[in-house]
Amino acid sequence: MLDPNNNSKTALIAEINGLLADHFALYVKTKNFHWHVKGPRFRDLHLMFDEHAIEIRDQIDAIGERARKLGGDTITSVGMIAEHTQVKNQDSAALSAEQMVAELRDDNAKMVERLKAMKDLAEQAGDNATDGLLDDWTDMAEERVWFLTSTLG
Repeated sequence: MLDPNNNSKTALIAEINGLLADHFALYVKTKNFHWHVKGPRFRDLHLMFDEHAIEIRDQIDAIGERARKLGGDTITSVGMIAEHTQVKNQDSAALSAEQMVAELRDDNAKMVERLKAMKDLAEQAGDNATDGLLDDWTDMAEERVWFLTSTLG
């Protein structure tokens, strides 16, 4: 199943950079909501958003280093993050707590989809290390989706 032309590895590196962009964008959005959440569930959501932001932030370096270990370059700027992310901007500081939770749930669910789709790329590239990391990152994103979904009731 290895690609003799290395096209699979190139495609995997590109998708790793998309995943990296998603993590940067989702980190910023999650911190935005952490800082701006209001209402009767403030404390619980404030703490959960911060926990999620830290988990997302802590994956950024490993994702970037994965691209480098495969011989590729990483995204290098905020402009490249904006170009490669699937996470939509949210500039409002006035969303309701429920809107914040729903938006983060949806963003994390999209990340799960991206991660699962990357499994085939890792296999085609013969990259067992990325394949294993994708499992871990998928589990973390699925847990965030679960927590956010459960919070909505």
